[in-house]
Amino acid sequence: MRYEKNWAGNYTFQAAECLIPERLEEVQEIVKASRQLKVVGSRHSFNGIADTTATHLSLERMNRILALDRQQHRVTIEGGVRYGELCQYLHEQGYALHNLASLPHISVAGAVATATHGSGDAHGNLASAVYSLELVLTSGELLTLTRDDGEEAFFGAVVGLGALGVVTKLTLDVVPTFEMAQHVYERLALSEAQDHFEAIVSSGYSVSLFTSWAEAAIDQVWVKRVAPHPSSQPPLTDTFYGAQRSDVPLHPVPGHGAEHCSEQCGTVGPWHERLPHFKLAFTPSAGEELQSEYIVPREHAAAALEAIASLRTELAPLLYTSEIRTIAADRLWLSPCYVQDGVGFHFTWRPQWEAVRQMLPRIESLLAPFGARPHWGKLFTMSAAELQPLFPRLPDFRALARRCDPEGKFHNDYLQTYIFASS
Repeated sequence: MRYEKNWAGNYTFQAAECLIPERLEEVQEIVKASRQLKVVGSRHSFNGIADTTATHLSLERMNRILALDRQQHRVTIEGGVRYGELCQYLHEQGYALHNLASLPHISVAGAVATATHGSGDAHGNLASAVYSLELVLTSGELLTLTRDDGEEAFFGAVVGLGALGVVTKLTLDVVPTFEMAQHVYERLALSEAQDHFEAIVSSGYSVSLFTSWAEAAIDQVWVKRVAPHPSSQPPLTDTFYGAQRSDVPLHPVPGHGAEHCSEQCGTVGPWHERLPHFKLAFTPSAGEELQSEYIVPREHAAAALEAIASLRTELAPLLYTSEIRTIAADRLWLSPCYVQDGVGFHFTWRPQWEAVRQMLPRIESLLAPFGARPHWGKLFTMSAAELQPLFPRLPDFRALARRCDPEGKFHNDYLQTYIFASS
């Protein structure tokens, strides 16, 4: 069998075949025998990062939760596990992950490899929860890297872009389970978002700002709080920096019904049913769409908002919605939040690639003075010469990749262009 397209349908895979092993030993045999190989996960990337003209390897049948260490507060999983299933298991066992992305449908290994993130001042991206990972290298040999080993290689390998080997096992930090409630506020003036950005994004455990850029306003502010909320945080009121609290559930994309979205209006529920914006049982987001995202250092949030707003009349016809979120700094070499707190500016585009392709360089040019780093799994038009200097540990990553994969078995056109070609 082979996968034809990614989840959104905008990218057609070129792989000649897709192999689906059920055991680690099968993975080792496949890797050792293959000339070129890439792992395909939940297919939520929007570019060629996971593509190959040779062999795709899917870990969808290696989706077991292997161990829960209650003493060390860690869970170990196989590489094919999705967040939706993992979260349900953890909650039943009295545990939680520190954060989740907008969608529970994505694979853990794929999200980690691309530094996918959720939202929250104090919360690093999903990869920051990784304590250890097991890789099958080009020879079929196993390599295990652990945060406590004292080796810098661990921090290079976690956000590995699929360039080092096949991630067959991950151990993640977990925390005690908790409950949350979320409220949505409508029509926050853009000037208020700029003037009070820090207070707004720190008003909850996770805060997302959605706008279509049709007006000089943030259409919706999603505030997700731990329930009961800490006494150090004031209770939310009917108005929020001039925005009005909605008394009905909303979808972040205007005109879409909210039945697919996580519960709102202050209804208390478990963490894994509130942190994502969408329910596991339904098609996420808008469905057929394109996505881009740029992560800007936190101190430039207001200026970046103003820069993007200068394009709003041209942006609005191309967008379903745009989301703005904060992410804490981490130590992972290829993370867009490497050693700096970030603000993600995410764009969910209508499926009009030619028009989007012309818009992206304009956004990138406006954000370039702020050192904006793109999300690895989404659409961007930056050249390698523009991208590579944004990741200061990229030379170290190249050296690590050469040690793990001296034959370039896990290379593809994407990696060759943005990672291994000299700019």
